[in-house]
Amino acid sequence: MRLWKKKIDERGFATLIALMMMVMMTMIGVAVVKLSNDEISIAGNEMNEMASFYAAEAGLERAAAAMQAQYDATGAPPTTMPQGSENINNCVAAYNTVDNGPATVQDLTQGPLAGLHALVKTFTITSTGTSNIDQSQVVLTQDFECDLVPIFQFAVFYGNDLEIAPGPDMSLIGRVHSNGNLWLQAGSNLYMDSYVTASGNIIHGRKWTGGGVSNGNVFIKDAAGNHQNMLSGGDWLDANDAYWYDSASARWTGRVQDSAFGQTELNLPLTNAGDPHKIIERASGNPDSYENIAQFKIIDGVAQAKVGAAWVNVSGLLTAGTITTKTFYDAREAKNVNTTEIDMSKLKTSTYWPANGVIYASDQRSGFNGTRLVSGSDLDHPLSFVCENPLYVKGDFNSVDKQPVFIAGDAVTYLSNSWNDANSTLAKSSRVATQTSVNCSFMTGNTNSTTTQYNGGLENLPRFLETWSGKNFNWRGSMVNLWNSLQAIGNWSGTYYDPPIRNWAYDTDLDDPNKLPPESPRVRIFQRTGWQQQFVGYGE
Repeated sequence: MRLWKKKIDERGFATLIALMMMVMMTMIGVAVVKLSNDEISIAGNEMNEMASFYAAEAGLERAAAAMQAQYDATGAPPTTMPQGSENINNCVAAYNTVDNGPATVQDLTQGPLAGLHALVKTFTITSTGTSNIDQSQVVLTQDFECDLVPIFQFAVFYGNDLEIAPGPDMSLIGRVHSNGNLWLQAGSNLYMDSYVTASGNIIHGRKWTGGGVSNGNVFIKDAAGNHQNMLSGGDWLDANDAYWYDSASARWTGRVQDSAFGQTELNLPLTNAGDPHKIIERASGNPDSYENIAQFKIIDGVAQAKVGAAWVNVSGLLTAGTITTKTFYDAREAKNVNTTEIDMSKLKTSTYWPANGVIYASDQRSGFNGTRLVSGSDLDHPLSFVCENPLYVKGDFNSVDKQPVFIAGDAVTYLSNSWNDANSTLAKSSRVATQTSVNCSFMTGNTNSTTTQYNGGLENLPRFLETWSGKNFNWRGSMVNLWNSLQAIGNWSGTYYDPPIRNWAYDTDLDDPNKLPPESPRVRIFQRTGWQQQFVGYGE
């Protein structure tokens, strides 16, 4: 009897344990299901929040793109700030833009343009992304800048491919930029001491190997101020290297950047986008022409001054000899040049010297025409001289009491203090230069290199027509090549001249915005800065 009762008790206890185990398993199962549902819910919330975040980002991009498109179309910010809302992937992106006030001169602090000063106008974009599923919301803000950077803050600026291939030692002090590919080589040593940038590729050698490749040293300073060679261990480090980005970053610590680094073109804000030659062409139907802002001009040999809103012919009112006509032979072009010659020493004392310092010249009469500036050693005034034709500068220029000056022409040729028109048709041995000093920035054109013809590279961008062997051409300023020459298209060669000792350097006065030439052109750069996530949560 006791044995039977004992078995009954044991069975009851086993049943109790089994029930308890079932309850525990059920509770665990319920917890697992709840946890799973919570994780699904959390994952869903995260997905919705992420979708809201990307919608807000899209709103920032849409507003920034609208701002940039407006600048590109009109050259000015929009009168109505970009705003709106759009449905994007089950979300609504609502954005608006606030104008932060007038543009101010600031020093740039980011990227390869860090250290340059610019006229900076800022806008703040706010974008809210809201999920249509659970109303999760993300609010982002970003500052959008339009920076106008004086182009003469670059020692060298090319609007197209740039080739630098000096034979003797050459030093470039200041920033070098190309809106294309940049080819670097040297017969001896090339030293570059600042940022070197290109929107294309940076390559050792020549654009066309038919011209030969020189293996002299190409040194570029890193951020610590130490020259680092493109050549290391017998190999040239350039864009053809499989590890170009990482290796260039390590060697030059961010001072060398091309398209692999995200470097883009730096362009002038022109109405005729892609045609910077319009800058030097006449104003008729051409809003980009410097004739539009000049207050003194010489058109087909006739001097005119801006008096009020009217142009007045003042040719007969200027001191005798201020503007004359000369003819000489340009051996590179193999042509006689019909030259409008301007005596700057006489013009500077004229009552018609332009108040804004801008002079424009164009000669569209028959023949090969040019403009020549003479007696310009002491200008007394800031000056911007822009010419549609080939421009020649004879003798020392702005070498006394230096002023902020830039000149521009279809091509720019420098003639020494000893230049004599009578010898221009003789052999180059009869055209012997003497030391000459020039302080001015210049904008000019060049020809394109081909498989058989080198265009002379940067080292021959300023043109010469004399035997300069052993003589200094002293120059300080900024070199800018924005266009292909349309008139002075003769090929470069060493047959008609011998190069000078190139005592060239960037003029550091150009770093001061108060010492820039009048109406200096500026490249326009768009930057997006100051990104912030302001809010993550749920809308009402």
